[in-house]
Parts: sequence; structure tokens; C-alpha cells
Amino acid sequence: MDGIHEILDVIYGSVTDDVLATIIRVEGSAYRKEGTSMLFRGDGTQIGLLSAGCLEKDLSYHVQDVINQRNTKTIVYDLRDEDDLSWGQGAGCNGVISVLLEPIDACLREHLCKLKFHLDSGRRVTMIKKLSKDYSVSDYLFMTDEQQLFGKWHGRLSLQIKSLLNCIHQSLPKSGITFSQELSADLYLHCFEPKPRLIVFGAGRDAVPLVSMASQAGFSVLVSDWRPALCKEKFFPDADQLFMGFPSEVMSMLSLSSIDSVIILTHHFQRDRELLHLLKGHKLRYLGVLGSKARTKRLFDGREIPPEITSPVGLPIGAEGPEEIAISIVAELIQRQRLKKPEKAMARERSWSSYD
Repeated sequence: MDGIHEILDVIYGSVTDDVLATIIRVEGSAYRKEGTSMLFRGDGTQIGLLSAGCLEKDLSYHVQDVINQRNTKTIVYDLRDEDDLSWGQGAGCNGVISVLLEPIDACLREHLCKLKFHLDSGRRVTMIKKLSKDYSVSDYLFMTDEQQLFGKWHGRLSLQIKSLLNCIHQSLPKSGITFSQELSADLYLHCFEPKPRLIVFGAGRDAVPLVSMASQAGFSVLVSDWRPALCKEKFFPDADQLFMGFPSEVMSMLSLSSIDSVIILTHHFQRDRELLHLLKGHKLRYLGVLGSKARTKRLFDGREIPPEITSPVGLPIGAEGPEEIAISIVAELIQRQRLKKPEKAMARERSWSSYD
């Protein structure tokens, strides 16, 4: 995850001297990729990480300059050298990282709060930042799935600019810097995704580490069970929501989307079968059923398991016990999050290369 959801939660309503730090370019390899953000707060606290600890201390000194001068600034770190006197500090990261620092003034804070609203509402948001020659930010714009525009742009917002931003939004390009012929300027592009949602059906003891790990990995986790003795906040403090009720009752309260993941682990054969029937026809990012393939086949009266259903769940790491199984499941969810782009989106991404 790019860290933006945790940052947006913190700055909402804040009035301190916050500085947003974002990786806008990576040449070679690095600990984190383009689009990753962290927040330096006026009280000295930090939210998120851009490196394995190599850069944050030095960045904190530049942050003070940014706060004092109230200007954006890009810092470039060359981590390719492997001696202890270089930025690589013997780590051999073999990359050059450009980090954009932006003071969060009242205007940017308002727009980041709007970004949070749209992401919390399940809408994807694309952002472009127009960069000057020293890679400071002169203008920026956000566009939602519904083509709503907000941001700060000097001069008239022409049809050409709107068309360009819409093209970027539809093409889902890789985050980073590209040159725009239309604007005769470098642009930093990034697409913000709504926080991925995981719905866990079943609140047994093996669900506890799964919910905790998925939450730490950046998922918004919902837990559902019909048994009041199990579906309790004290067992799932990291869950965003708890739904107490039978599958048919809960399903009517959920608005499932193609970016949702669902795990079924009720350990109740008839409930599992009911859930699979209720989920039939829903296009999900991931649908997994805990248990052996033979058991899952029995849920379908011996027929082959539909290809959209994963069973057994999790990456095949030989996991045993609730914690290891939770690790394997969360790893597979992250893998699906990273690699499973719709074919249409991938085709659009390939077409975007014509703009580079």
C-alpha cells in the first residue's frame, strides 16, 4: 500500500505544520516505489516509511527548511554506492530516489480532505502535479471516477487539460514522472485507490490473526458471524466493522464491488454453502474458501470448483496453525492486489506508453 490512507486519517482536522513526503521517481531498485508517501508532522512525529531507515533522518532536516520557506522541494538520494560514507550506507540498494516535500497549507489540506472523502466513498482518484525545472510543484489537479475535478491550477482550466487528465485516469499508468507534450512540462502522475476491503465470514479463533494481519497490511476488514459469543469487538479490535447476523441478513447490508475480497471460514458446512449461493454472480477481486479442495467440492455437490473461487486459500507455503495460515492468506491477497489488473486496464496502461 502507498501509505496515503493512514496519512489522510491523521491530517483530517489537523492544523499543525505537516509536510507530505512522496517518492516521485526511482531509478534502479529501492525499498519503496513511486507513489509511496509519508508524513512529517510539526510535533516531530512521523507517519509511514519511505525507506528502511536510510533517508528519514536526513529528510527531517529538509522538512524544517520546507516549513520555514513554505515552498515545495525535491531531494535526490543516490543509494548506488556501497561504502559506509554514502547514502547507501553499505546496504547496496542500487537505486536513485527522488523525494518530493510539500508543506500542507490550508489549501492542500482541504484538497487532501476531499481526496479522503472520495476514497472513503469507494471512488478512485487520479492526480497530476505539474513540476518546474527544479521539480517543485507549480500546479496540481485531482480527478475522480465521476470526473469531478478539484485542485490548484494557475490560469484557465482548458478542455485540453481536462481531456489529458481524463485520459490519464482511464489509462491507469504507472506512478512516476512523465513529460507532457500538451503542457510542455514534466508531470508527476499517481492513482489513489480506495482502501481495499476484506470481508471475513466466520469469527472463530482462526479469524483473529487473519483480521489483525490484514488490517496491518492496509485492508479495511469487516467480520461477519451469526454467533454473538464469537462476533465481539474484544476479539477483533482491528476490524473496521462487525456484522452480527445470518448470511442472508448480512449480505443485504453489504454493497460488494470488484475490488472487494471475501474469505469464508465459518467451519459450518451449510453456512458455507449458503454464502457461496448468495455470492454467486458477484464480481470480486478474490473469493476464498477455507478448507481442502475435496471439502469445497462437496459444497458444490461434487462438481468442479468454479475458477473464480480459490480453495484452499492462501499461498502454498506449507502453513500450519492459525497464524501461519493467516500469513499465507494475506500474502495471497496482497499478490492479487498487486498483480491482478483487469485486462482492459492493462491494455490502457500499454497504450499510455505513447504519451511517454
